[in-house]
Amino acid sequence: MPLFRHAEFEISVAHPSGLPNPFAPEIAFAGRSNAGKSSAINTLVGHTRLAYVSKTPGRTQLINVFRMKNGAALIDLPGYGYAEVPMHVKREWGRLLESYLSTRKNLAGLVLIMDSRRPFTELDQRMIGWFAPTGKPIHCLLTKSDKLTRQEQAKTLRAAKVEAAQYSDNITIQLFSSLKKTGMDEAEAAIGAWLDQADTSEAI
Repeated sequence: MPLFRHAEFEISVAHPSGLPNPFAPEIAFAGRSNAGKSSAINTLVGHTRLAYVSKTPGRTQLINVFRMKNGAALIDLPGYGYAEVPMHVKREWGRLLESYLSTRKNLAGLVLIMDSRRPFTELDQRMIGWFAPTGKPIHCLLTKSDKLTRQEQAKTLRAAKVEAAQYSDNITIQLFSSLKKTGMDEAEAAIGAWLDQADTSEAI
């Protein structure tokens, strides 16, 4: 059975303090608004509506927890960077994301969702800056890759790998398409390895 299949919604919280007790590894999913984060989660878990997909950027304003059959959790973090969100809300989201990413002890790794046509925006770099000091892995999904030609895909992936190396030596990166269902096996292998290596002793 694929690793993420049959994950189920558990809870939505407005602040990391409302998250379940850290008894099992967590995998965080973060990305700029409208980068395809919810679609990527739905594709990986094989469920069309587990994570809400909206044509309105900035829709996800809470931390959503999806529990996997093996006990680990997928953490869907609020999308960031939507221009029409009020400044005070942006600041609160920033504090929320930074707090969770830098202090959650049972967090096994970060899946950073980026539109393959616009990777490593300033806000994406900020996310990496918050998380990289933990020493935990980051796996980047370059979504909507079906919108690129094969030549463009290869060029984009090469350039993204070069740029990623500038920020951390603990970043892996791949192309992904929710529409074409491509990149799923590669994503599962990369993310699943984190769960195999996760040390849950700190999560007690």
